[in-house]
Amino acid sequence: MPSCLEISLKPQLIDAHGAGVAQKAKSYFGIALDGVRSVNILTLDADLSDGQLERLRTEIFTNPVIQVSSYAPLEIDFDWVIWVGYRPGVRDNPGATAVEAIEDLFGLKFTKDQAVYTSMRYCCKGKGLTRRDMETIAKEILANDIIQQWKVFSKEEWDPKTGVGVIIPKVKLDHEPSVSTVSISSDEELMRISDERNLALNPNDIPTIRSYFLREDVLEARKEVGLSEPTDVELEYISQARSDHCNHNTFGGKFFYTDLATGEKMVMDNLFKSCISDPTKAIAAQKPWVISVLWDNAGVGKFDDDHYYSITGETHNSPSNMEAYGGAITGIVGVYRDPMGTGKGSKLIAGTYGFCVGPRDYNGDLKPRLTPRRLLDGIIEGVKDGGNKSGIPTAFGQVCFDPGYLGKCLVFVTALGLMPAKVDGGPSEEKTTSPGELVVMCGGRVGKDGIHGVTASSEVFSEHTPAGHVQIGDPYTQKKMHDFLLEARDQGLIAFITDNGGGGLSSSVGESARFSDGCKVDLAKVPLKYDGLDQWEIWVSESQERMTLSIKPEHEEQFFALAKKHAVECTVIGTYTDSGKLHITYKDETCAYVDMDLLTAAFPQWEFEAEWVPPELRGLKEPVLSAPADHNGLLLDMLNRPNICSKEWITRQYDHEVQGTSAIKPLVGKERDTPSDGAVYRPVLTSESGIAISQAVLPTYSAIDAYHMTACVMDEAVRRVLAVGADPEQIGGVDNFCWPTIIFDEKQNPDGKHKAAQLVRSCLALRDLCNAYDLPLLSGKDSMYVDGHLPGRYGERHKVSALETLQFTTTGLVHDVAHCKTMDLKAPGDLVYIAGLTKNELGASEYYEHLGHLGLNVPKVDAKANMALYKALYKAMTEDCVASVRGVYRGGLGVHLALCSMAGCLGLDLDLAKIPAEGAGRDDALLYSESAGRFILTVAPSDKERFEEIFAGLPTACVGQVTEAPVLSIKGLDGAEIIRTEVQDMKDAWKKRFGGLI
Repeated sequence: MPSCLEISLKPQLIDAHGAGVAQKAKSYFGIALDGVRSVNILTLDADLSDGQLERLRTEIFTNPVIQVSSYAPLEIDFDWVIWVGYRPGVRDNPGATAVEAIEDLFGLKFTKDQAVYTSMRYCCKGKGLTRRDMETIAKEILANDIIQQWKVFSKEEWDPKTGVGVIIPKVKLDHEPSVSTVSISSDEELMRISDERNLALNPNDIPTIRSYFLREDVLEARKEVGLSEPTDVELEYISQARSDHCNHNTFGGKFFYTDLATGEKMVMDNLFKSCISDPTKAIAAQKPWVISVLWDNAGVGKFDDDHYYSITGETHNSPSNMEAYGGAITGIVGVYRDPMGTGKGSKLIAGTYGFCVGPRDYNGDLKPRLTPRRLLDGIIEGVKDGGNKSGIPTAFGQVCFDPGYLGKCLVFVTALGLMPAKVDGGPSEEKTTSPGELVVMCGGRVGKDGIHGVTASSEVFSEHTPAGHVQIGDPYTQKKMHDFLLEARDQGLIAFITDNGGGGLSSSVGESARFSDGCKVDLAKVPLKYDGLDQWEIWVSESQERMTLSIKPEHEEQFFALAKKHAVECTVIGTYTDSGKLHITYKDETCAYVDMDLLTAAFPQWEFEAEWVPPELRGLKEPVLSAPADHNGLLLDMLNRPNICSKEWITRQYDHEVQGTSAIKPLVGKERDTPSDGAVYRPVLTSESGIAISQAVLPTYSAIDAYHMTACVMDEAVRRVLAVGADPEQIGGVDNFCWPTIIFDEKQNPDGKHKAAQLVRSCLALRDLCNAYDLPLLSGKDSMYVDGHLPGRYGERHKVSALETLQFTTTGLVHDVAHCKTMDLKAPGDLVYIAGLTKNELGASEYYEHLGHLGLNVPKVDAKANMALYKALYKAMTEDCVASVRGVYRGGLGVHLALCSMAGCLGLDLDLAKIPAEGAGRDDALLYSESAGRFILTVAPSDKERFEEIFAGLPTACVGQVTEAPVLSIKGLDGAEIIRTEVQDMKDAWKKRFGGLI
């Protein structure tokens, strides 16, 4: 008999969660609530005695100091009640944890039919509240109908004895699993089936697929295992492996590029090879610290003689756009599994994030499924839970607002790991599978979550139908698996390990089996969340918290004993072979039998027309502006802009101190409220060495030219780790591309050729900057098709394409964290230097955007000149003859001088006429140009001579000094003071926009 336990804070205590709901209702929708009390409900669907239930209530689930609880509805005064719970099949992390607690307490084991389900009821008080108000709060604040269900009760409808009732979101599938065959009678028929099943096969791939299954030798081999026509398992496997997400067909394609201004034509054959792989291989060959790149789940660099670090980045855009919290938490726990599956496995030491979203307070005519405000709240919380609950510090992050992301947000997540240089006496970065080794699935179970949308179109829905669109990551389960795998690694029990990410088992087993040249897997052995999944669903499901391993048979007993110790579920689902075949069975019946080399066979290369329309031909030009009348007011307005203002309310939600290794934190300064250039972690506490990590994203520059966007993003990311102490000779990069659709369609995508040209130009810049900065690409990822179709005010559909976006992450070795610097001013009397040239480069700047212009003069990177400056800066930092370092980024010198002053709570007395400049002949250009390659440096007077000796011959000049009075004073080119602003006034303006959210 199911039981419902209600738990709430004692009435005299402040309910912060309820207060947050009330605050959002007021600020989002103007609904005034006098109060909200939140109640946690645990529905225990298990055979437990009254005595056991009471022990659970008192010994596990209730804190008697602050909480009250009851198996009857708690008596809480309200005018309305909103109940919110998960839909069937959605991962209920608190419920799963509750099950483990009950099993531990009573020494029992829940059956597959038993579970604990969690939900919430919100008791709302207020005058004049209506059902419509409650439904608005339920739908727009508390629940997402993709993964959650909700009910509203008025006071009159509420039964004090039964409350919300017993609601059990159990999955029930009245379905017998079966394998179906697929007709390949013609290309047209296979294309029809692809569309029907949502396989998204490329039309050009279909003849290759058909010709393989019609080959006589293939037909003969298949006949011996009882197959003829291809099965749904096989086609799902092929479609996953050939998808752009897994196979990167766009970056491997052929681009026919034309410059419409000059008529110049060229063919770019395989952007990945020519602009990413080949340059990185050449650079890595000259850098012994680069250990492993381009093949594993993450790149690997040398930390010291005994340790390596691993780094990779990922995006989770479409899932986050549908269900912000679930998409974001799945994204970050997913990217965490990449270092876990790199080499023999890494310990996770840090993560970062980047969010590109529509304007938070957007109230225009377009109607995205989730408002930008709610979407941002959700992805912030998802990444927070993914990191904080995993015990992994969130080291750095950034947020970019732009209307282009209304159609599809971008959620970047990055993971950093540490691994021993040697495992079991051999190189830790090396791994392979061998015939006879066991295929082991480790971690979570398989369900319909994460299976592509064909499940939705083929289901008859009921209250027990599983929600299969969105996954919910479980950091608790993954943390147990993480710790178990590290111990198994150190005991020499892992021959091969990889993540179950995109494509699930089809990807992890399919790819790992290439090393041994074959495998045989029994899908009937795969642990399921519930019965009724078809074989192809088991094979491609992306249910979370799973890894695939290869272990030697002689290690099986020791491996599974260790798994039991850590309470991690592991199952042998097959063996690796050298048969040359991917052989998949289910209860002794073959459901897939394909050659291992099929996916590396001669599939046709994707081809794209790319036409570059230079900005001048698009009518872009520099605006003619009058001089600002009020420089003080202008600076305060700039500090208040969404992409410049304080995001402290986000940063403080993330734990950056867990593991206790932070040397430079994401917030620095006297009041610890100003964003650092980057973060530095000391992952080996017996060593003084550290790893610097930072990142950059500048999508607005793409509106002019994606070449310069890419160059500026890379330059900024490099400067950010240099600013906190990284060695310029040991910096690695991670490129994460997010691009709108580049396939030309006269009606649906008329500018597709231009977007394709932008991608070519971006990749060329990537290659050029890697070569110029001697910068290897340790890892990377591409996510294409960042477009959305949104309804307008009258229901009409509008296509909204995100800007061409590249997030670039950098890691750099810090040889001694004692030499690290922060950006806050240190002492009155210190000299202020500007290093690097300021040019008339305001195109796509924050300043122009503030004035309603785009412009033409986008910042350009002079890599050769910059590198000489960067090496000088590193020398000055290692000799400790600089007191503070700050790169100049979005917003220009005016903004970043203000940030330095705010961070140190000290003033500045500066003269614009002394700034190293070229062509920037106006005060506003000097203040707000976004030229690359620049730093703000402060130097103690005693270090002046040595500092200037190091920077001799470089564009560096002393422009003023630090003052004790907290006032920013700046003289213009004519010698008159144009800015005189109190530090506190600047900080107030900088924090005003989102200050109420802190």
